[in-house]
Amino acid sequence: MYLQTKSKKIFILYSFIVISLIIFLFMMLYLALKPRHLPSKYIHDSSKAQRGSIISKDGYHICDTKKLYKAVVNTKNIDPNKKELFVKLLNIYSNIPIKKIRKKINSKKGSVVLSYDVSAKEAQYLKSLAYELRRLGVFIEYETSNGRSILQGLNIIESGETREYPYEDTLTPIIGYPKKSEEDGYTKSHGVKGLDNFYDDDLNAKKDGKQYALRDVNGYMIFNKLSFTQEPRDGYDLHLNIPLNLQVRVEKMLDFYKKDLGAKEVFVTLMDSKTGKIMICASSNRYKPKNITKKDYSALNPSVVEYSFEPGSVLKPIVFSILIKNKKLNPYEIINCENGKYKIGRKTITDEHKMGWIGAEDIIVHSSNIGMSKISQRLDPYEFHQGLLDYGFAQISGVDLPYEKKGKIPDVRNFRSKIYKATASYGYGMRLNLMQLIKAYNVFNNDGKMLTPQIVDKVVDIYSKEYEIYPSEPAQVISAAIAHKIKKILIKTVRKGTGRATDIKGLIIGGKTGTAHIAEHGHYVEKYNTSFIGFVNDKTHKYTMGVTVIQPKKSQFASKTAVPVFKNVVDIMLNEGYLTLSK
Repeated sequence: MYLQTKSKKIFILYSFIVISLIIFLFMMLYLALKPRHLPSKYIHDSSKAQRGSIISKDGYHICDTKKLYKAVVNTKNIDPNKKELFVKLLNIYSNIPIKKIRKKINSKKGSVVLSYDVSAKEAQYLKSLAYELRRLGVFIEYETSNGRSILQGLNIIESGETREYPYEDTLTPIIGYPKKSEEDGYTKSHGVKGLDNFYDDDLNAKKDGKQYALRDVNGYMIFNKLSFTQEPRDGYDLHLNIPLNLQVRVEKMLDFYKKDLGAKEVFVTLMDSKTGKIMICASSNRYKPKNITKKDYSALNPSVVEYSFEPGSVLKPIVFSILIKNKKLNPYEIINCENGKYKIGRKTITDEHKMGWIGAEDIIVHSSNIGMSKISQRLDPYEFHQGLLDYGFAQISGVDLPYEKKGKIPDVRNFRSKIYKATASYGYGMRLNLMQLIKAYNVFNNDGKMLTPQIVDKVVDIYSKEYEIYPSEPAQVISAAIAHKIKKILIKTVRKGTGRATDIKGLIIGGKTGTAHIAEHGHYVEKYNTSFIGFVNDKTHKYTMGVTVIQPKKSQFASKTAVPVFKNVVDIMLNEGYLTLSK
């Protein structure tokens, strides 16, 4: 009986071992054959290239691109017992308030964006934190409904880029303002207006960075000879001809004159006469590109190329040179200015100062409408019309800004009319912009050659390779002899005529004032634009400059509005070392 009982127990034990072994083998076979979602042995990563910068002549970054990152965590992976540790460490590394972190991770189960605005520096800190949190066991796996095990932890993801303007409204509206677009969930910036738009293709990111390598158990890359790395290629940087310090000082001065003159806008452009490089392009009407409001809308367009106006008397030297070029005028002949009143058909032309017989060049010096009306009749319609075209009017100036308004000049048939010839000779019946006038006046300060204005000096890639900007070839508009003659007349105009307030001993300054009525609804009203276009030279430097004041209330005369602005710019250039007085 005892032996039977013992055998029975041995059989049961043996059977239990056999069954257990069968179950074990079956489970091993099941696990071996069961489809598993194993993590890849390799890991891919990418880094977005970013838009290029806009840099002043003296090396200051006027406009930069900043990468934005977002911090994402899967709340299901946070160990409930270590949630407070996660909150406190994240607060230390990111400066995200503790209350905000708690609210975010308690808001829902699953993937949560903790911040959309993580800087590049903060992103590096948070990537280090993500590794430490894994090491400290803050994150645990969880299983999905289909049996997959998930361990995501804290992820720092590139979410986009934004344009930054360290000097706020400086050089606006010339640099333009940004607009955002979404490309595969990534926010990109593109330029609207200004240089940011004109050079959009150059500034755009060229190629994103890529990495491919083995991964460790924590999901971090192991770099070896099998790894692949492609560095991101950022967009090219624009290097301007405009020095920041000079630009800022002029802008502050324009702010004062806009208020003092009660003007809608005051703007100035300065060009190196020998190279065509634009060194100042400033306006009193500016805006902060990151914070544009409704009141800024009128300032978004750069008036230097997008505001066209009747130039008034600043056109007189140009018409005068066309007459000499066509051998229709001797600068030394005598012209009767009719003591201030002269009738052509039904129109009576008047001069502010009553003059009788004067030398032809004094028509410019004392700005006689009558004198210009008389001598302009000598040009045939084609000569007058072609002469204006030769100076670049009714065509874009070629400066590197988009959306330029080319203005208009009378049709060649209009110049058959004596009245049209007369009014056109002193700057009415046509529309020009300031950049066109500076380009034209530069002919007088550059031996008769016309240059293309250029704001950007060079484009530089990430390898510091420079691509210079090559404008079109200079055009010989008038002979050097005619240019020198007009230049002398403009110097005399400053010393004895309407531009006397700009005269500075030790510098060579010439120029011409212009005042023109503004037309509204087809009729001239008691509103004016005033301008002074001219040049300022010392022994080694030659500059051409233009000033326009839109609707000043303080005075309708350019000598009281545009001329003081011109003089102040010259003073700033002396102080900054761009001009030197001769002894």
